[in-house]
Amino acid sequence: MLPPGSTIGILGGGQLGRMLAVAAAQLGYKTHIYAPDAESVAAQVAAQHTQAAWDDESRLAAFAAHCDVVTFEFENVPVDTLRFLSGHVAVRAGADALEIAQDRLIEKNFVAGLSGRPAPFAAAPDRAALDTAVAAIGTPAILKTVRMGYDGKGQARLATPEDADAAWDAIDRHAAVIEGFVAFDHEFSVLMVRGIDGETRFWDSPVNVHEDGILATSTLPPPPIVLDQQAEARDLMARIADELDYVGVLTGEFFATDKGPVFNEMAPRVHNSGHWTIEGAVTSQFENHIRAIAGLPLGDTASPRLPVVMRNLIGAGINDAPALLAEPGCHLHHYGKAEVRAGRKLGHATWVGTEPA
Repeated sequence: MLPPGSTIGILGGGQLGRMLAVAAAQLGYKTHIYAPDAESVAAQVAAQHTQAAWDDESRLAAFAAHCDVVTFEFENVPVDTLRFLSGHVAVRAGADALEIAQDRLIEKNFVAGLSGRPAPFAAAPDRAALDTAVAAIGTPAILKTVRMGYDGKGQARLATPEDADAAWDAIDRHAAVIEGFVAFDHEFSVLMVRGIDGETRFWDSPVNVHEDGILATSTLPPPPIVLDQQAEARDLMARIADELDYVGVLTGEFFATDKGPVFNEMAPRVHNSGHWTIEGAVTSQFENHIRAIAGLPLGDTASPRLPVVMRNLIGAGINDAPALLAEPGCHLHHYGKAEVRAGRKLGHATWVGTEPA
C-alpha cells in the first residue's frame, strides 16, 4: 500500500493525466508528469514535470528514481518505454496490456482467443492483401491502421470493393486490418477497475454517441438492449483483465447487436466515456485507478442519481462554457488547453440527476 506523500509517475501530459493528478492529490499523493510535448495540461496540476523523449533512457531512469509507481494516460506510449521503466519502478498497468491494445490485429486475435466476439476481420498488411481481405470479409467494411489512430483517425470506409484504392491512400498505405460492417443498435462501454489483489468492480455502462469519429456524449441509464448485454460484455472484460493480471482501470467498447455484444476495442487506461464518473458515481474512474495502482481498497462504483449525461466540448464548443456554468446541475471541466481547433477535446460537461437545458 503506497503511503501518502508518495509520488505517482504519469506517462503522458493530456487531460486524462490532468484528471488522474487531481485524483491523486485528493488521496495525498504527488504526481510527476513525463511527456515529450512542450504543452502539458497535466503538468499544470502536478508537482513535477519532465519534458523528454520516450527513448531518452537517462531521463527515464531519473524519472523512475523520483517515482514510487508509474502509470500511463494514453496508449501510444512506446512499449519499450514501459519495459525500460519496469526495470526501475513498478509500472501499472503493465506493458503486456499496452502491447496488445496498440496493435488492432493482435487485440482482435487475443479477444477471439478468450471467446470474445469481435467484428469479422482480416489482415491487410499491404495493398495486394487488401483485395484478398475485402473478398473474404465483404463490403461495406472499415479499413483501420493496425497501429496508432484514435478519434476516427487512421480509418477509411469501403462501400464497395472498388473503394479499396481510395481507402488504402486515405490511411497513408499503412499495414491495416479490415473489419466487416456491424449493424448495431447502440455503442456502449464497459468500464472496470481491477486491484492488485484481483478484486474487480464495474461502473454502469453508458451509451456512447460519436460525431465525426469523436465521442460526443455518454449517457446513463442505457436502454434495455444494453442492459441485457452488459453482463456478457463484463464477463469478457473480466477474462481479459485476469489473463493480463491487469491493475487499474480498463475500458472495453462494444456494439449492442441482435447477436449480442460485439467487441470493438479496448483501452488500458481511464477513458473518455468514463468522465461522467467524476460527479455521477460514488468513486470516479480516476480515483479508482489511483487506488488500484497504489494498492488501496477500491471505491464504490454505484451511480446514485440518474440520469447522467456527459458531453464533450470539442473545438469551438468550449465557447459554450459560460452558458453551461449558468445551468443548474451542470459540472464543467476545462482542460486548460491554449489552442482552440476543430476536433480537439478542450473540456467536458456533466449533468447528474437532470438533462441538459
